[in-house]
Amino acid sequence: MRFSDIIGQNEIKRKLAETVDNGRVSHAQIFTGASGWGTLPLAIAYAQYLNCTNRQNGDSCGECPSCRQIQQLAHPDVHFIFPVNKSPLSSASEKEHPMSDHLIAPWREIVTETTGYFDEAQWYHKIQIGNLQGNINQQDANEILRKLSYKSFESEYKIMIVWLPERMKEGTSNTLLKIIEEPWDKTIFLFVSASPEGIIKTILSRTQSVSLHCIDEEALSKKLASKFSLTDQVAKQISRLSMGDYIRAVGMIESSQSDAENLELLRRLLSFAAVNRHLELLDWVEDIAEIGRENQKIFFQNALRVLRECYMINMNMPEVTYTFGDELELCRKIAPYIHSENFQSIINQFESARSQIVQNGNPKIILSHFALQLSKLVYKK
Repeated sequence: MRFSDIIGQNEIKRKLAETVDNGRVSHAQIFTGASGWGTLPLAIAYAQYLNCTNRQNGDSCGECPSCRQIQQLAHPDVHFIFPVNKSPLSSASEKEHPMSDHLIAPWREIVTETTGYFDEAQWYHKIQIGNLQGNINQQDANEILRKLSYKSFESEYKIMIVWLPERMKEGTSNTLLKIIEEPWDKTIFLFVSASPEGIIKTILSRTQSVSLHCIDEEALSKKLASKFSLTDQVAKQISRLSMGDYIRAVGMIESSQSDAENLELLRRLLSFAAVNRHLELLDWVEDIAEIGRENQKIFFQNALRVLRECYMINMNMPEVTYTFGDELELCRKIAPYIHSENFQSIINQFESARSQIVQNGNPKIILSHFALQLSKLVYKK
């Protein structure tokens, strides 16, 4: 991964390259910021630049053996530690004491698939740990010390990239503290954190901070237009709405492609309610009752977000709306029916129905009552 592969962050990339070129490399650095801003890919690109044998114009060459190995996440002198837990992808013995090395294959897959732009929830979904919390445990701390005790195999620096150090257990942090205080020669720690306030202060105080900011709108819109074949106008709109977060922007694009059915259900519901057509509302109830409880939960969750956008449009506040495309057109049509006099009551009805669905209530009874109550709130005589 080269600096040129990182979206935006040009000033930070320039400064990182200068520290290497001028021989001012700190042994412990922490890259902080939202995952969608590029903290992990930037740390990997920095590691690649550190060990590149043919640096050119402030970037790694991408062609030397070191660069090729790091791009494949298989360099013998570049190691990764990340939160793990008992995963069905691990063997029975590995589940007893889960470690990063046990899940290095899915780690390489997700970094390659997303070019490093993924968050904690996406990682846990990848390794299928359900509702379990990932953590960096004592076994990984011991493994860090073991790996770094060896001499470099091929490159100048031994590099340990620790993703989400805020998930380190207290014992793990204490084990690493001594080596961070008294580092071995040519050993580099690159911490990548989304919540640095969760890291013990004794480690934070011994690291040099590399603070990222949201991706600038122009760089992000160019990336989105190129990757997803969007028009410049749509790409710029998504870039603004995502607030410079690439993960959020991709999520918006993917949700706009997959939420068509939910949007149609919401459109039908509100159009029938607005003209007080009870028979059609009951037909709507039959349709949504058939999609299953989990899909009903998703419908209500998405609908609550869309209704908020409708209200912002009605209040003539487009600068704080976060929707586009077909969803935006729907919001513009619905907005006249969502106003200050009924907005909170409508939200209450949606939240109440969703809560009852979650509690395994009878969907047809819940949804029939909900649809008729909604009609009273949006009906215009």
